[in-house]
Amino acid sequence: MIRVLVVDDEPIAAEAHADYLTRLDGFELAGIAHSARQAQAQIARAQARSEPVDLILLDITLPDASGLELARALCAARMPIDFIAITAIRQMDTVQAALGVGVVQYLIKPFGFALFREKLGGYLRYRALLAGDHGHSTQQEVDAVFSSLRPSGRPGLPKGLTSSTLESVTGLLRRTPSPLSASEAAELLGLSRVTARRYLEHLCDDGLAVREQASLCGSKDMERPEDQRFFTGPRSVARSRCVSQGRWSIC
Repeated sequence: MIRVLVVDDEPIAAEAHADYLTRLDGFELAGIAHSARQAQAQIARAQARSEPVDLILLDITLPDASGLELARALCAARMPIDFIAITAIRQMDTVQAALGVGVVQYLIKPFGFALFREKLGGYLRYRALLAGDHGHSTQQEVDAVFSSLRPSGRPGLPKGLTSSTLESVTGLLRRTPSPLSASEAAELLGLSRVTARRYLEHLCDDGLAVREQASLCGSKDMERPEDQRFFTGPRSVARSRCVSQGRWSIC
């Protein structure tokens, strides 16, 4: 099991990434830190408990230091920790600096669960290959280690779903200012309610749409599947909103 520390100064983003992590096999959440100082303290405590952190999901912009400075300090201390950068910074010089301190993956915010799952899955394969025979490796084995971190291609859609209809459902959610139920989406797109719901559920599974739940408002009326709705606001807004019925939206 790979123990992961989430380091992000935004509590909502940190919780979302931790939630994504718990949905993946092979990973265990070691904790959440909102600053470099908190991260170093949690790493030290984990070491003292003989439960070391293996991987940090690292935001680069932290209140007390750059995430890259934190990574550099941990590398200087010879801590055997890998880093996956999770940041809104897109400048190539920052990407180059991240590679220089040992960042193995770079995720640009915002992103959905599908991309998160792909990157973490690649990292899991990478670790599995490194954990193999520690004798002399062939060129093919070395190539396999490096290629494990590269995208494997977009996974296919579930059986019965088509890309054209998925694009139509996605476009409808983006164009509609208010949350939509499966019944409303079906009527607007000329689909059956069951079919519309399958596409909406698929978008949710990939982290590209949000489903409002009854617990947001404490209303029993939103618990029926036909009353759940999807909407186009970001996940952080979705969790704080309260409407009369359950809905879905694009993240």
